[in-house]
Amino acid sequence: MIAATGLRWILTLLFAVSVVHGVWRAALPGTRAADRVDHTLHAAMGVLMTAMAWPWGMDLSAAPQVVLFSAGALWFVVAALLHPRADSSRIAVVLAAWPHVVMTAAMAWMVAAMDVSGSMAGHSGGGGMHEMHMAGAAGLASMSLSGTAPRLVAGVLAAVLAGIGLVWLTRALDLARAWAPAPGRVPRTAAPGEGVAGALASGCHASMALGMAVMFVLLV
Repeated sequence: MIAATGLRWILTLLFAVSVVHGVWRAALPGTRAADRVDHTLHAAMGVLMTAMAWPWGMDLSAAPQVVLFSAGALWFVVAALLHPRADSSRIAVVLAAWPHVVMTAAMAWMVAAMDVSGSMAGHSGGGGMHEMHMAGAAGLASMSLSGTAPRLVAGVLAAVLAGIGLVWLTRALDLARAWAPAPGRVPRTAAPGEGVAGALASGCHASMALGMAVMFVLLV
């Protein structure tokens, strides 16, 4: 869906950060089973968002992706409700999970909406998703959604994802500054979700959310 090669590579690097972090955390010894599922979903999101930026990604089947990310959104909700952390209240866990729910649900919606738009283009004489991808290569995006309502939804999701990304980026910077010890002082022991690991996780989530926001803007 992106015609500009430079922008493709920028988004690929943004999503690669999340993929590497997700795979690393999922394979890290001592990680809870529920957390492994979380990190695996984030890695899968990064891989598929990368694919969407390149021509070959438009040939991937939409239905399995919609099912995967719809199930992922449901997973984040259920995991937050049934498996709260001992160091956090249930409300805090649910609030922490909602950005992940929004991102996975947005992924499912994007794939479905692009598939519908591609099908409509195919019925009108085009070549479907692949044909839409190759058209308009002079601009940043090579396709946009059909209809005012889908474009409006894409615009709203772009704004929401940009907000989520900026909040995560701010949190990453705050955690990094709070953990960095003053000269001559020993750094304190970080609580779960804090310290270098917390800053890194928030930064990776920020890169994913901001990259997704750009992708949604291009659909409008």
